[in-house]
Amino acid sequence: MQGKVADSSDRWAIDATVFENDSHLYMVWSGWEGEVNGAQNLYIAELSDPHTVKGRRVRISSPEYPWEKIGDLRPREASEMNPGGDPTNPIHVDVNEGPEILRHGDHIFLVYSAGGCWTDYYSLAMLTASASSDLLNSASWKKSPSPVFWLSPQAHAYATGHNSFFQSPDGKEDWILYHANAESGQGCSSRRSPRAQPFTWKPDGTPDFGRPVAVGAPIAVPSGGN
Repeated sequence: MQGKVADSSDRWAIDATVFENDSHLYMVWSGWEGEVNGAQNLYIAELSDPHTVKGRRVRISSPEYPWEKIGDLRPREASEMNPGGDPTNPIHVDVNEGPEILRHGDHIFLVYSAGGCWTDYYSLAMLTASASSDLLNSASWKKSPSPVFWLSPQAHAYATGHNSFFQSPDGKEDWILYHANAESGQGCSSRRSPRAQPFTWKPDGTPDFGRPVAVGAPIAVPSGGN
């Protein structure tokens, strides 16, 4: 165990992910700007080694679109997020969290979860940067104005978020792994299930995640496996 990893601000932080680009190591995470809840932003910082933050954090995304600000809390949910505190505070949280890195060509895509996971509208959003840009400059990251993956009542997929990526054993297919609820109103509970499906790429080099595949629909196993 290495112990706590923190930047100089030492604020509340979750969902850290690490990636390397041009011989530099970076960490991206979700956290608060100050010492109280209300909004979760995405921050990046360079690492001097796999467990030491070098320099100050840089905020690269804050909830700004309406679909990133769906986060009203019921009293019980507010109490669970503030144990021992006032169950009515906060009554609303704006969320950017769960960042994951996806590379394709000379682009770096940062796919993250937006909105409250306790709502049906928890969705996937995306920032895009050139691999040759200064990744510690917030202006290098461009946010897509709409979600890139979202709920599908027809597929029994609500609160589709907190993803990761993998390739098929032969490296010919790209897959997304995410979690979702089977029914509306199930919130952030043990009723969420992990789901996986392949995705493709658009002519402009950006990912095309398609729509959630329906529960029970057959999908071929990743190519090149046993």
